[in-house]
Amino acid sequence: MPRTNFEQLLEAGVHFGHLKRKWNPRMAPYIFMEKNGIHIIDLHKTIVKIDEAAAALKQIAKSGRKVLFVATKKQAKDIVAENVAKIGMPYVTERWPGGMLTNFPTIRKSVKKMAQIDRMSTDGTFNNVSKRERLQIARQRAKLEKNLGSIADLSRLPAAIFVVDIQKEANAVREANRLNIPVIAMVDTCCNPTSIDFVIPANDDATKSIAHIIEVVCAAIQEGLEERKLEKEKEAKDTSKPEGEEGHEKNTRLRARKPKAEKPAAE
Repeated sequence: MPRTNFEQLLEAGVHFGHLKRKWNPRMAPYIFMEKNGIHIIDLHKTIVKIDEAAAALKQIAKSGRKVLFVATKKQAKDIVAENVAKIGMPYVTERWPGGMLTNFPTIRKSVKKMAQIDRMSTDGTFNNVSKRERLQIARQRAKLEKNLGSIADLSRLPAAIFVVDIQKEANAVREANRLNIPVIAMVDTCCNPTSIDFVIPANDDATKSIAHIIEVVCAAIQEGLEERKLEKEKEAKDTSKPEGEEGHEKNTRLRARKPKAEKPAAE
């Protein structure tokens, strides 16, 4: 499983928290010290928490379930979109659509509407509508793509959500908590971590800090996906053996292990 070390976190600025006057006392266990009015995060604890989160994400990916990434803040959206798209996981980097989790069937209808518009453009239906209607439909399609295009393959509720900045994504965290969906999040010193299942104490404002954490968790998910692929290939290989071959191999192994009969002692 991918590992991170103290020097990497230090170089990425993961240890920089918020101003002391903005801190949340519930983050006290993760704070190392205060320097020049700024809280410094204990990176040794961050490493432990990253490893815990990475292990959980790897198992989710290995089981074939999805992890929804949520990061709508300017510093994080491009980083998340680029890294998460590579591993085929859904993500939200535009405005969080209210009811995304708690009213999931309605969101799925919007995604299906987008697919329906795509079919219209290929089966010739657009040729039977006016230019004005085509323009309206195209605008509707562009809006749906912007807000929901990255979750088009999310056919059921995710097994977990990963959040950057739990204050900004409070609605997403609230919906996940309501449905008992585990929340994994980067949590800064100004936040309340009590609603988060896997807390990663880290600077959630610096681009380098966000990029490093996202790269580590995405690598863990990719590892889980690869292990799942290998297991499936192994199962397919086992089931594709000709009938009787497996039994023949077993009998051959048994004969090889069977001890030779001892010769009778000479009288």
